[in-house]
Amino acid sequence: MRPIGLLLFIALLLPPLSHASSMDDKPIDPVALSALAAKASLASPKDQCFLYAELVHQMTVLAGHQLSQGEDPSATLRAVREYTQKIHLGEASNNKRLKNAQILMERTAFRLNELLHSAALDDRPILESTLKNLNQVQNELMMQVFRR
Repeated sequence: MRPIGLLLFIALLLPPLSHASSMDDKPIDPVALSALAAKASLASPKDQCFLYAELVHQMTVLAGHQLSQGEDPSATLRAVREYTQKIHLGEASNNKRLKNAQILMERTAFRLNELLHSAALDDRPILESTLKNLNQVQNELMMQVFRR
């Protein structure tokens, strides 16, 4: 086996250094989250879907940071479910923004699933419930994208 092939093989066997992507490594600013929540609530219906998806994504990242720091993410995950419901109720008329929201929700659900597998047993019920809501909304968004 060539040295490069051997290095690739070894790299595949090693566990990842971090479960978070580089985009998720930046600290979450509570003021920015509040501003995004206010912007989403005041936005036009065609923009709300994407803005709430962005908010859900950032809050999921925050919940991951809370879990890694040993903090209780329950309040954050309840807020994720609340904002997920607002996506569920919203209607997006912009096909590109709808597709972007669907992709973002898919990534967020993937991230939350990773958190679920690494979380303590006490944290799993709320993570499972939140993941179930995210998956449902993501599937509904995907159906809306394909209908257009």
